[in-house]
Amino acid sequence: MVDPHMLIPAQYVEVPVAVRFGDTDPYGVVYFASYFRYCHHGIEEFLRHVELPPHEVLRTPEEGYGLPVVGAACDFLKPVWYGETLRLRVFVLNARSKLITFGFHFHRATEDELVARGQATIVAIDRQWQSRPLPERVREAIKSYMPPEHGS
Repeated sequence: MVDPHMLIPAQYVEVPVAVRFGDTDPYGVVYFASYFRYCHHGIEEFLRHVELPPHEVLRTPEEGYGLPVVGAACDFLKPVWYGETLRLRVFVLNARSKLITFGFHFHRATEDELVARGQATIVAIDRQWQSRPLPERVREAIKSYMPPEHGS
């Protein structure tokens, strides 16, 4: 379960999400696994927004690190239907020396009501799949999106 008190910070990246037929169950409602795809898409768009091309930072054998998702959760508050468009707000919930936890708020395109919320944590790993510090360029790129309690 996602922390229901998770507030969206002032700094976030908004990503439109079109609900496609293949994202839904037989009743036309977004299938739960689709939200996790939307969240990963949101992480990729967030990285692009902070000028970190995902194909260069999520898996970087040349520099000897990767950024896999190691945990994820999502709460589904209202049904969303095939053909709708969502606004996905992606923000940094937490960033420590080796990890970043992203938060996700889903809204219908024309409404402010929250329809789903989620979070996902990525951890920096080395070539042996052991945790390691986040690359400095990643920390620098997300600095302005860090929650206030983490400072700059």
